Amino acid sequence: MENRESNLLAIRPQLLNARVSENMSIDEQFQNKTIRPVIKLQANLLLEVFKNYIKKRKNTFYELSLEKRFDFIENAIQKDMKFRNSLKGMIIGQFTVEEYLVYIKNSSALNKRMMNIVKERLQDSIQLLEHKVA
Repeated sequence: MENRESNLLAIRPQLLNARVSENMSIDEQFQNKTIRPVIKLQANLLLEVFKNYIKKRKNTFYELSLEKRFDFIENAIQKDMKFRNSLKGMIIGQFTVEEYLVYIKNSSALNKRMMNIVKERLQDSIQLLEHKVA
């Protein structure tokens, strides 16, 4: 059987600007070494999941001003626990067992970091969330 750990690490993108050094906190090291590459790997999936989230809410997102769209994204991630947990699952599911063991030591703080990065990525991709009329 293939080694899940090495396969997961092999498909993960290398982020040259996500530096890890000894003077960083363990949480920051984990964020840069694990969370950021996993979110980059899952970026297209996260975008499609958010598009589906918009659709399930009757496409009201598309009627909002740009500023309100940013708020919509933030509220979805911070306040909709079902959606938030779904996003976390997509990211945590890409962790190796060793990474998961690090994650559970401080999951609350790491979840905050994780959701902030997802929020920023969705907000940075706001142009890709334009409603396409067929």
